[in-house]
Amino acid sequence: MTKWKPTFEFLLLLVCLLALTGCDGSKQERDKAVEEAEKAKAELARVEAIIEEIQSERDELKENLATISENWEKANSELVVVTQAHDDLLDQVNELTNERDSAILQAKDAKAQAERLGEQLKEKTEELRAYEEWVKELQATIKDLEGQIEEIDNQSTEQSAEEVSEQSNDTREPDVQFVPTPQDVVDKMLELAKVKKNDLVYDLGCGDGRIVVTAAKRYGCKAVGYDIDPQRVKESLENVEKNKVGRLVRIEQKDIFTLDLSKVNVVTLYLLPSLNVKLIPQLEKLKPGSRIVSHDFGMEGVRPDKVVKVTSNEDDDEHEIYLWISPLKKIPD
Repeated sequence: MTKWKPTFEFLLLLVCLLALTGCDGSKQERDKAVEEAEKAKAELARVEAIIEEIQSERDELKENLATISENWEKANSELVVVTQAHDDLLDQVNELTNERDSAILQAKDAKAQAERLGEQLKEKTEELRAYEEWVKELQATIKDLEGQIEEIDNQSTEQSAEEVSEQSNDTREPDVQFVPTPQDVVDKMLELAKVKKNDLVYDLGCGDGRIVVTAAKRYGCKAVGYDIDPQRVKESLENVEKNKVGRLVRIEQKDIFTLDLSKVNVVTLYLLPSLNVKLIPQLEKLKPGSRIVSHDFGMEGVRPDKVVKVTSNEDDDEHEIYLWISPLKKIPD
């Protein structure tokens, strides 16, 4: 608080009072002066109180001003931050607006493309329907042709049986007695030979034709069965007809030792060991990579590439299957 200092008027009044006190004046004037002095003191006290109150208010105002100044600085700092955030938001709004405009353009392009694809799909659907109708027509044609082929096969089978019957009087006796190979052994023989659709299979001594019929049905390959016994040939032809594989299988009554094997991929045998040996000159003419499989009997003088044993479910006996891959591997004497 600032200390009060007496004014010039107050000092002048005080001097007058002192002068009056020291002079020989009247008591009335003195009392009046004293009264004036008391009033002046009272006024002085009142003024000092006012001054003190003003000074207090001033100090309070200064504190408020300092607080307001501090708040203003904080508000100003916050304003800077908010302004920056506002500017950033404006940038984001502009960026999002650009993205929105770009997305609108892409959506328009996509819609146009979808409309084009819809037209193409409609065209393809109509084209597909036309092809479906064509397929139905082709299926009907194929069915008719298959009926014709089956009829021709039946006629061919009957003709072959008649030819066999006519030739039966001119053939020699079979070299071996016919013993059927169990079906599960047949399956294993063809599996071991790795028969493929484009193979040509010869069964030398075909019996009832089960090997060539199985090869045609399972692998879709062409197969020829040869037997010198007319009865066996007849049975084979009946088996071919029964299984409807006449388009792939041919049965011939021939002497197997007169056959040309140079174009064959797979040869199957169920002959005696001596007959296997007799076939060696013909088997040596097979193309490289051709396979020979024999049921139960090996080939003396030629090393097999593989021998497997199979226990048949039909007779509960163990059967051996020999595999040779041309060129044959002769065993030195």
